[in-house]
Amino acid sequence: MTAPSSSSIGNDPLTPEAAEPPFSPTLVVELIRLLGKAARASQLYLPNNPIYQGAINALRGGFATVWTETDSLSLTLTEQEIRWFDVGVSDPAHTGKSSDNLAWLFYKDGVRELTISRGFEEEEVVHFLAIVQRARKGGADEDDLVAMLWEADFNFLAYRYVDLLSEGGDGAELFDGAGTGEPREPAPDPSAVRQRAEQAVEESRASGIVTVSDFDATLYFLDEGEIEYLHSEIVREYAIDLRANIVSTLFDIFESQADAEIRAEVLEDLHALMVHLLTAGQFRGVAYLLRESRATLQRNPNLPPSLRARLEDLPEQLSAPDALSQLLQALDSPLTLPPQDELISLFDQLQATALSTVFSWLGKSQNARLRELLEAAAGRLAAANSGELVRLIQTGDPDVSAEAIRRAGALRAQAAVLPLGRLLGDGDVVRRQLAVQALTDIGSAGALQALERALEDPDREVRITAVRALASKNYRPALPRLEAVVKGKALRDADLREKMAFFEGFGALCGDAGIPHLDSILNGKGFLGRREDPELRACAAMALGRVRGPRAIEALKKASDEKDVVVRSAVNKAMRSA
Repeated sequence: MTAPSSSSIGNDPLTPEAAEPPFSPTLVVELIRLLGKAARASQLYLPNNPIYQGAINALRGGFATVWTETDSLSLTLTEQEIRWFDVGVSDPAHTGKSSDNLAWLFYKDGVRELTISRGFEEEEVVHFLAIVQRARKGGADEDDLVAMLWEADFNFLAYRYVDLLSEGGDGAELFDGAGTGEPREPAPDPSAVRQRAEQAVEESRASGIVTVSDFDATLYFLDEGEIEYLHSEIVREYAIDLRANIVSTLFDIFESQADAEIRAEVLEDLHALMVHLLTAGQFRGVAYLLRESRATLQRNPNLPPSLRARLEDLPEQLSAPDALSQLLQALDSPLTLPPQDELISLFDQLQATALSTVFSWLGKSQNARLRELLEAAAGRLAAANSGELVRLIQTGDPDVSAEAIRRAGALRAQAAVLPLGRLLGDGDVVRRQLAVQALTDIGSAGALQALERALEDPDREVRITAVRALASKNYRPALPRLEAVVKGKALRDADLREKMAFFEGFGALCGDAGIPHLDSILNGKGFLGRREDPELRACAAMALGRVRGPRAIEALKKASDEKDVVVRSAVNKAMRSA
């Protein structure tokens, strides 16, 4: 057998062209996921184990699906992921510089490309998985992956690699694994090397010369880079979360076993495991378990209803009010929170039933970082569950209801218009004020129509907010109600702020048709030549400024030499804006 030879990147048929994928990357993503699952099964189970056999059969099925689109598959390997036509197709559950990440496992030994051809799944896939397993367990005296692949002499698998031992080690030159080129120089026999070294030591001792090797416990020294690599690998090994492997194994058993009793037992274990992980504060593991449960439901649409209900109950178990309240209470107490990415992953798994609890805790939490994360979770849940959001608008808990009203306005939820309109008759003035603001934010025709009722609300702030909202939206159907208020006697007894709001709102909507009434207030005289109250005249002037146009300016000019300072100031200001 001969060693691989150098080949040109541009002319090599194994290099995929930078073009659009010829078919959906989803098929390749699923194939890589099945490949990782089969590799994990070969690591954990014997070949006669049903789970192992099921994983291999599923992998062969994945290849069969891909072969309906193409006869070969060329994959590029980077440090972090596997790419196909420059599209990432790696399993998102296994990333980083870990032996669980197939991309890193091959990349660190120099392999940069793999090309798999039709027939690989039947003839060579088991041998390939055995090589992956050897590479994961490989010690210092084991061959690297390139050597293992070369020795395997696959017919349906080609590969390209970088010679990491070449001078410079910059990986600029790729070699292919087709089995052509110059013969390799045979590797030295380790026993012969050791024998020669021991003989040299004995000779140095006999001559009375002390050498450094006399005090070296090993045959060779390690340089700093090698020592650092060993340290990093030890740290990485101890950092591996075995809980994720346990979760994966349980779901593998659930999917591979058709027996209902076995599946029911697995579900009991998963429920117990989730409680244990929550108690231990292992939130990343909980998030992973819930993501896998959702993926399992999607991959198995024909599960019996009883099993499907229990699997769906896993995320609901976390989102239940009692469980989630206890969790948030525990998180709110300590000065330091778990890593933010862990909490984000956990909160992303919350269901609609968690919305009420999250809203309640937004006002109670004393931890600023936790409140920030809850805000993001509340926004995601509210946007995805408008039905639950609408229900919470009319709940009896004032804190939850207030937050639901604010969220409905921020999301411009059309479905919330009807319950928000009902709140305008609520006895709680705070809820009415929030409802008016939310209807204003929604701004639809239905929302503005509901706002008309608020023009006659008992609370002044509600009335002012409503009239300003209708004017800002230029909602002309509200003009008859607004005109009735402006021409009525009740407004004369209101304070200046409310008078100004209603007159300006009237001016914004009435157009030229309203000028005669405003002109009569500003410039008209009553019995015995008496004029209207200065505040009311000033409000009429501001309203004419909102009407604009030549006729409005003409009415304002009549009062330009007004002696009353309040009226004169309002006229001058109105003329500047008219």
